[in-house]
Amino acid sequence: MGVDINPTVIRRRLGSELRRLRQAGGMTTQQVAERLLISQPKISLLENGRRLIKPRDVRDLCRLYGVHDQRLVDDLMRLAGESGRQGWWNTYGDIPYGAYIGLEAEATAIRTYEPLVIPGLLQTPAYAREVIAGTIPQATVEQAATRLRVRLRRQGRLGVGGDPLRLWAVLDESALRRVVGSREIMREQLEHLTHLGARPHITVQVLPHGVGAHPGVSGQFSLLEFADATDASVVYLERFTSDLYLEKRSDVRLYSDLYAHVQARALSPQRTVQFITETLKAYADTEFVPNAGSSLRPDA
Repeated sequence: MGVDINPTVIRRRLGSELRRLRQAGGMTTQQVAERLLISQPKISLLENGRRLIKPRDVRDLCRLYGVHDQRLVDDLMRLAGESGRQGWWNTYGDIPYGAYIGLEAEATAIRTYEPLVIPGLLQTPAYAREVIAGTIPQATVEQAATRLRVRLRRQGRLGVGGDPLRLWAVLDESALRRVVGSREIMREQLEHLTHLGARPHITVQVLPHGVGAHPGVSGQFSLLEFADATDASVVYLERFTSDLYLEKRSDVRLYSDLYAHVQARALSPQRTVQFITETLKAYADTEFVPNAGSSLRPDA
């Protein structure tokens, strides 16, 4: 395993292997908890990669599961040790969504639907600053500045060199119409969006209000995919107090189907450029009407 693997991914892979060994041993998480005198939720958190595990805990679990391959046990204990390393985001202090950043940093592709604001990876500094200030009013100046620095560093995954992240983003029309900060900030943001959308590894589509009800009306969601076959895809649901991560195949399949429906109802990338250009004209108009509808429709 390369030294550049981040601790979030290491914990996921380790947890997945421990789950496989437990199931091979014919034990439930409740049985394991009773044998080791720990809580059942702790076992679940360990297997989902949501909790740091110590090498000695790995040793005890392997012994309980009847694992006799000492090389395998040693490898898993080594992974447990590596899982305690810090990712780059930890240098910024306690970031509430550190788990997501760890997954995003390892993902090879992300499909995201955003109903209210431009996705963080596509935000300009000025727009991001206003979003952070408006959505987290209790944050101190220092905390807001830290979040901004982290958000801008995350955008490095979209660089044109090396192996950039493949990003599909479907945005509800509301994300373009909502005036965040000022008209000038919105003009800069929408121009930035068209420039990013022109890159071969980034696809941007707008879902106009005119399509009516659609599978994305329940809120934001993202699907993260990874190159390593041992890393299961993840559905990420951003919430104000506690984010949700879904990894069951049935959940991933459901949200993949939902995303396909959302993409099909959205404007094509080419029509999206026209839509954004038209919206830019509205922001430049002295008789600015932020919620003015567009003549463009998916079937136009």
